[in-house]
Order: sequence, then structure tokens, then C-alpha cells
Amino acid sequence: MANYTNRKQYIDKLLSYKDKDLIKVVSGLRRSGKSTLLELYREHLLKQGIGKRQIQFLNFELPENYLNKTWSDIYFEIKKKMLTDKTNYVFLDEVQNIPLFEKLVDGLFASDNTDIYITGSNAFLLSSELATLLSGRYIEISILPFSFKEYLSARNIDTSKNYLNYEALFFDYVNETSLPKGVELRENGFDKIYEYLEAIYTTIIEKDITQRHQINDKRAFANIVKFVASNIGSALSPGNISKILKQDGQNIHHATVEKYIDYLVESFVFYKVNRFDLKGKKQLATQEKYYLVDVGLLNILAGKERINDRGHILENIVYLELLRRGNKIWTGTARNTEVDFVCKTPTADIEYYQVAWQLTNESTVIREFGALEKIRDNYPKYLLTTDSFTQNRGGVRHLNVFNWLLETS
Repeated sequence: MANYTNRKQYIDKLLSYKDKDLIKVVSGLRRSGKSTLLELYREHLLKQGIGKRQIQFLNFELPENYLNKTWSDIYFEIKKKMLTDKTNYVFLDEVQNIPLFEKLVDGLFASDNTDIYITGSNAFLLSSELATLLSGRYIEISILPFSFKEYLSARNIDTSKNYLNYEALFFDYVNETSLPKGVELRENGFDKIYEYLEAIYTTIIEKDITQRHQINDKRAFANIVKFVASNIGSALSPGNISKILKQDGQNIHHATVEKYIDYLVESFVFYKVNRFDLKGKKQLATQEKYYLVDVGLLNILAGKERINDRGHILENIVYLELLRRGNKIWTGTARNTEVDFVCKTPTADIEYYQVAWQLTNESTVIREFGALEKIRDNYPKYLLTTDSFTQNRGGVRHLNVFNWLLETS
């Protein structure tokens, strides 16, 4: 298997739920490495001494595994191969391709000695029907494309060397792609990466969204995608977007805008961040921010006019990293201040993050530190920038963002 940067954090998570009475659902963008993750995990099981016959792996992207078969045909095929005296590990890859797949999953879950793992590309998998059916009986492990650290590792770059030009490598990372297969295509030139991204994006849009939700106005949909992509990290509201598009001669009702954005979030193209009122300590229902699952997709979505604001791109990468590290994330807002990220860590602590490309002059220093200094509590506050020389002040820790991204947490 390719040096598939052995996605340790995800493997560890799966291992921690092994043999627990829960269905393991691995979700995430198409091609973010879900199938590979299950294969790596399966190899771990074999290394632990679990027999080959205890493992069944069905890939439902291959039509021969499901064409002209009902869910019950598949169910009985799996049951027939099960061992009665040992735990059976059943992997169902892209299970949403089977009509009534939830019955299959439920049936297997009810069987003795069965540990079930399923993947699916979109929220259809955990849509209301399945979630209701499995309520309290599944754990979702959401997988993201390569982090900056995994990306460097996939390129065999030794980060223990001190003289690396992280800025140049970072530009490769954000200008090309963080999708595992896309990184493998680097040798063949950027055109190949571009074609690859285009193909994935088309599949998500055609298969997962426009067909499934019967969207007829493809142009309006494309414009909304482009608009959100060009405004990552900015507070947006469906009403605003609808107004701006109206000035552009397109009439799209704000309810439609909202629906389209929801579909994109469901398919893991965008991640939505709600606002949090720092004073009243409550989540607000408007003006969310959106971040893109892979900044490389801007090549397709915004084309030549790729966001030229490095600050927002950096913010996007920091957001995804905070997510990988298991945080719940909001944007913080108070009457006289905005802070990029308010996080609730996996241990339920609070942390604040402000992101800026560089502290070029005194006014940037005052603005970026100020956003955090105005928050009057004792939780950790971090300012992340690309500056090599960092300065702490007013209880705010200033860190070099590349070092922060490469930390092993």
C-alpha cells in the first residue's frame, strides 16, 4: 500500500471503539481516504492476530457487489460466511449505494459477535432515517483530507530538519490539494491535480447534490458555490448572498440559497461555523462563516480569481486543524470585538485563537492582539501568524503557525 501517511489519529480512534457495541460510521468528503483508512485498520486487525475469515470487506462502489441484489440478499451472503464462535468484523464501504441499506446495517448490528464498520460519502448516510434508526448505537468518525503535517509526510519531507522553507511548502499545500490521491499526482504536474479535483467536484455536485435533490437551476447553484468559496472566513447570510446575486442579475430566493448551502455542508464540501456571543455566552443564529474542506478546490471553484487573501486561506487551514484535534468551534463576537475561533477542547476547556498572516506593522499588532486582549477571562488565548519571531503580550501567546501545525498533540 502506498505510503498512505498512516493516519494514526483515525486508526487509534477506531481501535478505541473496537468490539464496543456501536456501529462505527466513517464519514467525510469523497476521496478523503475513508476506504484506505478501513484497509489500514483491517491490516491492524490482522497484525493483532485476528483471522482472515473473521473479516468481511464489501466495497459497494463496485456494482458487482450490489447490482440486482436486495439488501436481504447481501445480508444473507454475509451471514453465511460468519464464524459462530469468534467476533466477525464486517466492513461495508460506500453503503449508501444499497437501497434500504439501513435495514442491512440494522440486521447485522442485531447479530451476535459482529463488529460493524461503514463508510459513506455524504450526510445521506446519517440522514434522519438512519440516525433515528441507529440513535445512540453508532459513533461517527469524520475524516478530513491531509493535514499540513500529513501532507509533508506524504511528500517524504523530514520535518526534523531546521532549515526547511515552510512558507514555500505551505503554498504548495494550499495551491495544490490536501486530498491524499491528489498529493500522489504531484509528480505528474499541476494539470493532473486540477483534473482530479475537477472530477471529484463534478461527482459530488452531480451525484450527491443536484441529482439527489433535483436541482434544476444548475447555474444558480454554481454561482452560490462560487460565492461562498470566494468568501471563506467571512460572515455570510443567505439573505445577503441573495441580495448580492440579485445585483448581478440573478434572482435566487434566500430560502433557496440556504438550502443549497446546507447540501454543500452535508456533502462535506464546506464546514459551517456558528457565531458565539462572548458576553451572553450563547450561540447566535445568523451570519455564519464557512470554510472549505480542501483549499485546493478553490482552483475549481473560484478559478483564476482564487482568493488572494492569504489571511483567510491560513484561517481556513487553522480551522481544519482545530477540527482534526477534536475541538468544537465557533466564531466569537462581542460588541466591540470579533475573535476568529472560540474552541471547546476534547477535555471541555475553552481556548481562543486569532489568525493573521503577518504582523507587518504596529496597527496590525494592536488589532490582532487587541481582539484577544478584550476578552476578560483566564482561558488560554493564542495568536497564530507566519512570523518567525513571536512576542507574547497581555496574556496572549503568540505562536508561529507552521510550528503549531506541525505539533503533535
